[in-house]
Amino acid sequence: MAGTVLILGAAGRVGAAAAQAFLVAGFRVKAATRDGRAAPSGAEPVVADAMNADQLRAALAGADVVFNGLNLPYPAWKTTAMPMARNVMAAMRGSGALHLFPGNVYNFGSPMPPLLREDTPTSPTTVKGRIRVEVEALFRAEAETNGTRTIVLRAGDFYGGGPGSWFDLVLTSRLKRGVFVAPGAMDVPHAWAYLPDLAAMFARLPTVADRLEPFETLHYAGHTATLAQMKTGIELAIGRQLKANQLPWWALRLTTPFSAMNREVLEMRYLWNEEHQLVSGRLEQLVGPTPQTALDDAIALALGPSPMRAAA
Repeated sequence: MAGTVLILGAAGRVGAAAAQAFLVAGFRVKAATRDGRAAPSGAEPVVADAMNADQLRAALAGADVVFNGLNLPYPAWKTTAMPMARNVMAAMRGSGALHLFPGNVYNFGSPMPPLLREDTPTSPTTVKGRIRVEVEALFRAEAETNGTRTIVLRAGDFYGGGPGSWFDLVLTSRLKRGVFVAPGAMDVPHAWAYLPDLAAMFARLPTVADRLEPFETLHYAGHTATLAQMKTGIELAIGRQLKANQLPWWALRLTTPFSAMNREVLEMRYLWNEEHQLVSGRLEQLVGPTPQTALDDAIALALGPSPMRAAA
């Protein structure tokens, strides 16, 4: 047995993917949810509300690793992201457990450098980017002051591992009509992370934690692909050509007076029109080749069983 990991946010697709990866890696997995009912198969259910530091502290008992898969709808970030992060840090203080946190590219702001290295300075230009920088600054301060170790593993847009991403909510949302929905320019390289691969990478991080500083930020390169390449991969998977239509951002803008979610989504539009690629030199020095499913295979797996496939 590799140790015990507590998965926070186990009911979400990121937490569920992490739970599966840690199980495969031989960990005892404790899956924390608000009601204790959504534990993946093979994991032990634990009741813990992230807004309750005492419940978190009780759930953490005996854990060597804490995977922080807590996620919030965009409109809740302003009021809840920092309190959740403070509660996690308060619960972990003095435990000796390793804290693993999935990062994103929001920290770099707009315009983004085309190559995002682990030492690229952050310069957030959105509300959500500033919140992410503040959360990571909290983790760094806890590492320096209280010795709570954190590894932030930064990645591009998640896809695969279940619904809830740009891949299924936008790109393939009109697949049955033969349409690929493009949220931006078709020829701009964009950072992607096939979620099962990213989760497998998280499960390997505890093996190198003793070679890292108390707070570290690493980059997972994943796939760098244009929307045109994603469209081609989807066409290969389903066995037919698709028409490319642009996402009607103007329609989202019209709804912003009464849709908090659309206001938050609109703020991130720049990500689809600015070239960016994550460079993972430090990570690969530590662990060697990272888990990486070929792009076309990952796209096919993310689509799942589909009546649109040529064989259907």
